[in-house]
Amino acid sequence: MAVYTEVTDEALRAFLADYSIGELLAFRGIAEGVENSNYALKTREGDYILTLYEKRVDPRQLPWFLNLMRHLVERGLSAPMPVPGRDGAALRALAGRPAAICTFLAGVWPRRVRAAHCGPLGAALAELHLAGADYTAVRPNGLGVAAWAPLLEACRADGEGVQPGLIAELDGLLSDILAEWPAQDALPVGQIHADLFPDNVFFLEEDGRPYVSGLIDFYFACTELLAYDVAVCLNAWCFEADRSFNVTKARALLREYSARRPLSDAERAALPVLCRGAAIRFLLTRLYDWVNTPKGAMVTRKDPLEYLYKLRFFALANSPEAIGA
Repeated sequence: MAVYTEVTDEALRAFLADYSIGELLAFRGIAEGVENSNYALKTREGDYILTLYEKRVDPRQLPWFLNLMRHLVERGLSAPMPVPGRDGAALRALAGRPAAICTFLAGVWPRRVRAAHCGPLGAALAELHLAGADYTAVRPNGLGVAAWAPLLEACRADGEGVQPGLIAELDGLLSDILAEWPAQDALPVGQIHADLFPDNVFFLEEDGRPYVSGLIDFYFACTELLAYDVAVCLNAWCFEADRSFNVTKARALLREYSARRPLSDAERAALPVLCRGAAIRFLLTRLYDWVNTPKGAMVTRKDPLEYLYKLRFFALANSPEAIGA
């Protein structure tokens, strides 16, 4: 369920009067996604996506995200382009929520990730990092390394109910990660997506080969270590259903990324701890939602233990070679 705020036909038509995108022909809610309310719009001018930003998104941060998306598209990245209204503003209000319209991207996200997806993904990730190099506005990573200990503390009382011994294990794993984490000035920093899971990457095919047709959902984007974004993708794309790490997928991802933006020796050496950091970040946010979301709330809870298995793998695979780098 990803339509938390209902929009009436009358309210939408009044909203669209402030745009020059043609008469509304049809709209429907989009079921995928968990953070915001999304609608597909069809007008006489084409297809668009309307997003209403829900309470988990800080409205003060929205101009940064929308300006980043515009910047990336202007640099040639295939991403949603915010559509301005007649007054030039892309961010507006609808049904009591901040709202924006973006261009529609063709493609589908892969329900079953293959190695053939991972090379194009790596290339697209590198292109994102290069396109964002001259976007100078800074947004700190609110779910970065400084947030992990407070998140774990917030889960301490109820985390044992998820799995006995979980909190003690995470205490030890997090302590090791923090001790090894590279300084912010030790590795290249730039604008990262920070949430580039398969459902945020659209693909099309040409001659039977998948290629990336678009990257979406930039609402966790931030200014962070570029190689951390690579580590997020290694977590999200390179594990199989049986929890095994697919090094072939990892090599394809890293090869195509490095063909466009070569990883430095320091970045390559740091990848194992960055992968552990990415794993514990998603474990902790899932765990927080798991123990703090009231029953019946319209938030999709995801299993935190999926990332415990990934974290354990990366804790043992402590060399770049072990993860395909």
